[in-house]
Amino acid sequence: MAGALNGLRILDLTSVLMGPFATQLMADMGADVVKIESPAGDTVRGIGPMRHSGMGAIFLHVNRNKRSLVLDLKKPEGLNAFFELVKTADVVVYNIRPQAMQRLGIDYERLQAINPRIIYAGLYGYSEKGPYAGKPAYDDLIQGAAAVPSLMARASGGEPRYVPLTLADRTVGLMASNTILAAVIARYQTGVGQAVEVPMFETMAQYVLGEHMAGATFEPALGETGYPRLLVQERRPYQTLDGHVCALIYTDRQWETFLGLIGKPELFRQDPRFASIGARTLHINDLYRMVAEAMATHTTEVWLARLSEADIPCMPMHDVDSLLQDPHLLAVGMLQQVEHPTEGRVSEIGVPVSFSGTPTLPVQKPAPQLGQHSVQILREAGLSDASIEQLQRLGVTNR
Repeated sequence: MAGALNGLRILDLTSVLMGPFATQLMADMGADVVKIESPAGDTVRGIGPMRHSGMGAIFLHVNRNKRSLVLDLKKPEGLNAFFELVKTADVVVYNIRPQAMQRLGIDYERLQAINPRIIYAGLYGYSEKGPYAGKPAYDDLIQGAAAVPSLMARASGGEPRYVPLTLADRTVGLMASNTILAAVIARYQTGVGQAVEVPMFETMAQYVLGEHMAGATFEPALGETGYPRLLVQERRPYQTLDGHVCALIYTDRQWETFLGLIGKPELFRQDPRFASIGARTLHINDLYRMVAEAMATHTTEVWLARLSEADIPCMPMHDVDSLLQDPHLLAVGMLQQVEHPTEGRVSEIGVPVSFSGTPTLPVQKPAPQLGQHSVQILREAGLSDASIEQLQRLGVTNR
């Protein structure tokens, strides 16, 4: 059976992580994603570890189910070949600054003239409508601009630091796939495409402010910014006698049950800090400290059993190595051993969503070698073998 996005053709001019993650999400659902790379290839191909040059681990994890076409878009012959591809494409996605796209001659007006149904999606740092337009942007910079390191410092009492994930790239990649598909749906209604903008800074600001605007939501302000429960130092995995437990005691029933587990049931009725969710939020650091002291008295196994039996949400704390062995992830197919045609046996990260009638495609096409499908894609665009050989001689595409 075909994937949900079968028939949707995407020309992917993105590189590194944010854009490739967005397009892989759509490729996993059946879209035909043509990854267009310069002769040097996507720079993330070079980030190891790797078995063969240009096939680094991170590249493998954000470029499956795509086809790779080498085109030097700085040469007129490469640009003309790209325009031939645009004629039958649904979406063009890019993540370089709009000014650079204009210098290449790949702006929306030009593509719209070739194909009025084209969706032209730009993923970059800052909206073109504001004073930051055109500034360079990377995940670290956007985390900082969106207040993430400052929140980390407030929560830990230490120095500001970035979240040790490409948080902005992944978050904006998700937003981009949603936005592109919304534009595709709109095209079904109107018959014409449009340009869409997915800025990193504004997307991350929305995430941060949704929780931490707090008192500043109101005019005049009803208190400080920041959601206290997320910012207290005691919000962390609880240390046990032999490890850590992650537990979230949140509702009235959960607090009353937990206090009974630790032999202090009277506190729920007598201590005003437990009177309501509002009261608990105001005193959450003290309450979490109380939980931490109790957790330190038994082993992880004991606490997981007791909390689960009491229907209090809990999980073990994984590190990356143990996450790879998680029985649930293995059971649902999120971690699979597959044979890559050039890289040998690799661990493939599965697709978290599922459809009852249109399957996702986690391993239909492993991440491609640079230009692996160049000739095939150019032929599909209507170029003759002689024309393709000419592009090869000029170094516009690979052999």
